[in-house]
Amino acid sequence: MLGNGIIGILSESCNKWERRVPLTPSHCARLLHSGSGVARIIVQPSTKRIHHDSQYEDVGCQISDDLSECGLILAIKQPKLEIILPDRAYAFFSHTHKAQKENMPLLDKVILTERVSLYDYELIVGEHGKRLLSFGIYAGRAGFIDFLHGLGQRYLSLGYSTPFLSLGASYMYPSLAAAKAAVISVGEEIATQGLPSGICPLVFVFTGSGNVSLGAQEIFKLLPHAFVDPSRLPELFGVGRDLNQPARTSKRVFQVYGSVVTCQDMVEHKDPTKVFDKADYYAHPEHYNPIFHEKVAPYASVIVNCMYWETRFPRLLSTKQLQDLMRIGCPLVGVSDITCDIGGSIEFVNQTASIDSPFFRYDPLNDSYHHDMEGNGVICSAVDNLPTEFAKEASQHFGDILSQFVGSLASTSDTTKLPAHLRRACIAHGGALTSLYEYIQRMRNSDSEELSEDVANCHSNKKKYNILVSLSGHLFDQFLINEALDIIEAAGGSFHLVKCQVGQSANVMSYSELKVGADDRAVLDQIIDSLTSIANPNEKSGIQETNKISLKVGKVQESSIKKGHDITRKTAVLILGAGRVCQPAAELLVSIGSSSSHQGYKACLEDHSEEQNDVQVIVGSLYLKDAEEIVEGIPNATAIQLNVMDHESLFKYVSQVEVVISLLPPSCHIIVANACIELKKHLVTASYVDESMSMLDEKAKSAGITILGEMGLDPGIDHMMAMKMINQAHVRKGRIRSFTSYCGGLPSPAAANNPLAYKFSWNPAGAIRAGRNPATYRSHGETLHIDGDSLYDSAVRLRIPDLPAFALECLPNRNSLVYGELYGIGHEASTIFRGTLRYEGFGEIMGTLARIGFFNTEAHPILKGGKKPMFSTFLLELLNIKIEDVDGPLIAEKDITERIVTLGHCKEQGTAAKAAKTIIFLGFHEPREIPASCQSAFDVTCLRMEESLAYSGTEQDMVLLHHEVEVDFPDGLSENHRATLLEFGRTKNGKTITAMALTVGIPAGIGALLLLENKIKTRGVLRPIEPEVYVPALDCLQTYGFKLMEKIE
Repeated sequence: MLGNGIIGILSESCNKWERRVPLTPSHCARLLHSGSGVARIIVQPSTKRIHHDSQYEDVGCQISDDLSECGLILAIKQPKLEIILPDRAYAFFSHTHKAQKENMPLLDKVILTERVSLYDYELIVGEHGKRLLSFGIYAGRAGFIDFLHGLGQRYLSLGYSTPFLSLGASYMYPSLAAAKAAVISVGEEIATQGLPSGICPLVFVFTGSGNVSLGAQEIFKLLPHAFVDPSRLPELFGVGRDLNQPARTSKRVFQVYGSVVTCQDMVEHKDPTKVFDKADYYAHPEHYNPIFHEKVAPYASVIVNCMYWETRFPRLLSTKQLQDLMRIGCPLVGVSDITCDIGGSIEFVNQTASIDSPFFRYDPLNDSYHHDMEGNGVICSAVDNLPTEFAKEASQHFGDILSQFVGSLASTSDTTKLPAHLRRACIAHGGALTSLYEYIQRMRNSDSEELSEDVANCHSNKKKYNILVSLSGHLFDQFLINEALDIIEAAGGSFHLVKCQVGQSANVMSYSELKVGADDRAVLDQIIDSLTSIANPNEKSGIQETNKISLKVGKVQESSIKKGHDITRKTAVLILGAGRVCQPAAELLVSIGSSSSHQGYKACLEDHSEEQNDVQVIVGSLYLKDAEEIVEGIPNATAIQLNVMDHESLFKYVSQVEVVISLLPPSCHIIVANACIELKKHLVTASYVDESMSMLDEKAKSAGITILGEMGLDPGIDHMMAMKMINQAHVRKGRIRSFTSYCGGLPSPAAANNPLAYKFSWNPAGAIRAGRNPATYRSHGETLHIDGDSLYDSAVRLRIPDLPAFALECLPNRNSLVYGELYGIGHEASTIFRGTLRYEGFGEIMGTLARIGFFNTEAHPILKGGKKPMFSTFLLELLNIKIEDVDGPLIAEKDITERIVTLGHCKEQGTAAKAAKTIIFLGFHEPREIPASCQSAFDVTCLRMEESLAYSGTEQDMVLLHHEVEVDFPDGLSENHRATLLEFGRTKNGKTITAMALTVGIPAGIGALLLLENKIKTRGVLRPIEPEVYVPALDCLQTYGFKLMEKIE
């Protein structure tokens, strides 16, 4: 199959904005008709690609979903794992050559096992070591235009009308030329009408000198401008206006200013006698202090950040530095972080934006974040897929280069016959990593996670003598990392990768920190000597050889193995609670870290972050024994004793994790939420978002965290299924006429073996109280109210079309109208109903028991003063029967039936008989003492139900969730959309996990995963009603094995 000359082009599916293609129709035409070695090109159909399918057909391409005939398959982004075909060659941006953990499944499950040849565009470099295929210049162009678009809106909110206000975002223009023409038009207006003096001098500061910065400067130069050396910015400002005295004159300024800063403008040597040396700075950044905030930032109106940054270097601008600057009147209006380096060189840019919502506002004086253009602070933009805004030109540029050598890739099966630059771009071939990239497996075999000292000491392969070694240089693009690892392994040492930061261009060196270990001190010394021998010998003279490594060695540490379970690793989740729902959440989270299992989750998460660690789970409970039972048999899970009322203990453990899942009673969530806000940790709960939690929205946004509530079953999965259906209908211009939703936790049919056909897996008090809540809903335009006392009597028969064997009924569930507003259909749906599912007959029995008085919560006279009457005596009291009127020790079922009818609690004999049968089944007729702890009829009933209606060890429960949406479309057609979830409890290794625990715990765990993987970028208090939550969450639920059935009629 390899080398057959047939190319396939995948349909991009990573996100809605990705419209780029590796080859345009014109490139395909040239390849097909120029004897390039390309015999055929098969293009997967796509309705959002920048070039229509017909354009590919017109030049001789075949349109087909089936790419099985193709020997070489091209894409821009990494395709989903499940669609990759075996024994083919693939080319795309794989992000695997740094051994990025989140993309290792691509190598493990697909590339190596499916014997796929993988070519990475990022690794195709020219003679001078520069990447041939990249989109950086388009990111710069799009990012700068987008920021000018937002700048006009921001200045308007500050009271200034500017020509920027007429500029649109990049994607709004049909071409790059049209966008440039719009910028030129803005420039002409500046040149003729000028800018308000109150915002001048308007200074754009550009960082970096690569393609991204050049692209941004290219757009800047379309405006009337002048470039100013960074050292002369104070002079410019002296001519303009005083920082503390904003001008209020009518004078206009007819140009903007640009200043390009490099490393020497950002830092200075700590030793005042030494001048800046770039080579020394790259090798020893700790020798330098930051000065950008003092020398440049005070004069910047806009910072356009285009530079690559690593954590070992000083930040360009920290949060505190900005706060200090704003207090003295710094003119900074905004930051365009085109690199999208979240929490990186510009510390307060701590969240990504999107193409359709590209800005957020940071108020440094209040340290708060806002998603608007009003108010104090600076606007920030950080979008990670900017080049696709100019999809046509970016694709043309990319294809111009790719088409020069794609014929070689398509027609060659033997990689040794490829040109050198293509051979070096081949990461895997024939089921194995190629020789240049063997270091990937070696790095993976090392412990690449940053652990706390206690956890690291628990590793069985830890050596006695360890030393931290820092390597910098062209480690990966010139494969010098292989030489360093060879030295360590040849001497019998071990290494653990602590940090790895790979240069993003040929001009930027990479940096790695290795913890090198050996059991013999002499061996460790030998390793260091050998590494020193390959380090740059001319470092002191300032002459850098690009094929050498700079070396920095720490102190040798002699370690001993320590015992303990103190968990301080960063990629960790704290689960609070000890109920049944905790175990499924814990098991899901720890399973994600295994490269041999649950790869489907990684595929549906489609993570693009630079780092992903295995998930360590900490389960905290008030009683250690309960937590230990939860984590028993779960690897990477630790039990701790934790009282959330203990402020110090709570903060200790929350500080050690990235995400907290609170499965505690709802009243405890607010305590945990406040701790998460203070420590800037994400929080997930399965409980309703009440008013107290909603009030934390601004605080959560300011802290840069997400509090994701209602991430369970109901609420939770019900939201997600509903919003998917509603939004799909709205996209098609449909109008929701009716929305009905039913959900219930029930015994499986085999376990529904009592008169109520119902059982409890926890204390029944909550369920009984819920059955006394009033309800409100809308039916065919009429709003109906049901009193709590009448709720059970309002139950109606229900049959689900796709599950006809279930004899069900539903009861109205609280205020359904709230969901009309929440789902955005309150103005259009004439029917909005949410109901609770039970087996048929439940409502009439429970209603009868309620009228008899079984659910009364007032203290009962015969239970006062520590009295312990018999259950049978209590029953007689409720039925108003004198004990002398009873024949024998036990009251008969038929007598109970007759008494219920006589007292008027039930009109129908059949219903009374069912209620009597239930009373007997619950044991109210038995001559046994009632515990003194029971003070009311409600207490007694809960006790009997908990004992009599419990699941046995092997019985299964069941969760059934069903939505029906009736949609009317503009063309007069109507559709009925149905979605159903049916899940049963599962038995594993003799232990049964309830369906209720699964359907609450698994969504909570998935919520934590989405936050760990940064799939949820919105900050504040959220529900899972937004696509960024429910789309990947529903995919993960189905990957887990939940049966989500959908049908449209």
